[in-house]
Amino acid sequence: MHDTTQQNAEAGREQTAARAARALAASQHRSKAQQDQVARGRFLVVSHACGDCHGGGSNPAAFGWLDGVRDSIQEFRIGPFITRPKNITPDVATGIGSFTERQLFNALRYGLRPEETPDVEIASTTPGQGNFPLHPHYLAVPMPWPSWRHMPDQDLWAIAAYLKNGVKPVSHKVKDSDGPPDFWAGEYTVAKIGPYPAATYPTAYEKGR
Repeated sequence: MHDTTQQNAEAGREQTAARAARALAASQHRSKAQQDQVARGRFLVVSHACGDCHGGGSNPAAFGWLDGVRDSIQEFRIGPFITRPKNITPDVATGIGSFTERQLFNALRYGLRPEETPDVEIASTTPGQGNFPLHPHYLAVPMPWPSWRHMPDQDLWAIAAYLKNGVKPVSHKVKDSDGPPDFWAGEYTVAKIGPYPAATYPTAYEKGR
């Protein structure tokens, strides 16, 4: 009886140790995957000139890296409006720290301001359908999301992961951009920016196989 109890206890300890080992391995795998995702996001942010507008140029070691406009040189005059690149470091009060990675993904894919767009999966580009807002509030011109929206999902998620987890928060308040009453909806029509997804290859202006 004593031997059986001891054997059961040893078996239980072995099972516990095995579960702990599996959990540690899974955690390390997730950690490595997250590190790789952040590294990919950093590469994309640097190579796609985010810092040219949001601060720091193409140098993540530069003062002002991604913390938003600091002088009029970084401002844009679009017709009668002045638009100002935001602080996109994960500071909660002045940056993007209060937004989820999905809200950032939706901003990059659909051009929707995370301030007015909830954390939901969007399955349509038609206002009022598939969680797409009936009255969308778009990012201010000249944020190049119409081009970024064609990037693969994994790249947009990587950018969101880097901005949330790979950048230090900086407390720097940027003045809100000016904008029209329709929140730029009139500038982001299919006629002006093309469809999403892009037209099937080849179009009349491309060479087929």
